[in-house]
Amino acid sequence: MKQVILAKPRGFCAGVERAIEIVERALKKYGAPIYVRHEIVHNRYVVEDLRQKGVVFVDEVSSVPPGSVVIFSAHGVAEQVEKDAAGRNLQSIDATCPLVKKVHTEAQKRESEGRQLILIGHQGHPEVEGTSGRVKQDVILVQNIDDVRKIVVRDPSKLAYVTQTTLSVDDTKNIVQALKERFPEVAGPELKDICYATQNRQDAVKKLVEQIDLLLVIGSYSSSNSNRLKDLGIASGIPTFLVDNPDDLKVHMFMGIDRIGITAGASAPQALLDQMLDKLRELFDINVQEIEGIEEHVKFNLPMDLREVA
Repeated sequence: MKQVILAKPRGFCAGVERAIEIVERALKKYGAPIYVRHEIVHNRYVVEDLRQKGVVFVDEVSSVPPGSVVIFSAHGVAEQVEKDAAGRNLQSIDATCPLVKKVHTEAQKRESEGRQLILIGHQGHPEVEGTSGRVKQDVILVQNIDDVRKIVVRDPSKLAYVTQTTLSVDDTKNIVQALKERFPEVAGPELKDICYATQNRQDAVKKLVEQIDLLLVIGSYSSSNSNRLKDLGIASGIPTFLVDNPDDLKVHMFMGIDRIGITAGASAPQALLDQMLDKLRELFDINVQEIEGIEEHVKFNLPMDLREVA
């Protein structure tokens, strides 16, 4: 019999739950089709489920018919996207995670202080594009410590940094430390502000890897926070797999493995974990348990015009 040990916490965070609920309620209030700019969250299972219910995912608001309802994803959007939507007479609903909005506010505050902005994040990620588009100046994107050594700034005494919310907490800490060593007067938020869910899930994996022989991270390949959980498993020295659906589970992966650890990215639903466990039960006799961990009780408010929808 194989032991299956679940990380705690794992799976949906409050920002993801809020974004998906916004789409579900918009469907009930306005009817299909509802348009969503980019994937509402980075999970294929969630996106396909919503698509079957009448959601149309588009790359840009220019693809949305005038007068339609469009929802902005949990990752946030640039200010220009909102203006483009208004120009097409679209009814916009903002599903941006409140913690991402907090980053936007921090960036705008630092810009108003006359500081040049450094954004720690991954090039091309929707959240990075959204944050960059919330300020007037061009931001300096830093992805690693090498980037810190190479950047050219106007005035070292007038700098500030903000971060993408789904990064590796440890890697970000090292990048911030490198920034402060090179630019001692750089201003920025406390690292605990990166995102409570990102921090909690990474801490849970650090605890989990001490008890297992192999780690499964449930999440889509496009999910930044899921990939960071995978990186933690690899760094611990144990076999680690990012799995998007039950078909990814193959018998050969578990040869010689007695203790299987499972976590799930913040955009991975409970239903997907249940399917993974069912697949493991088809393959082996398993005993499932959960490690002790943080109970999350965070809940974000919905937009006012959707709160009355059942």
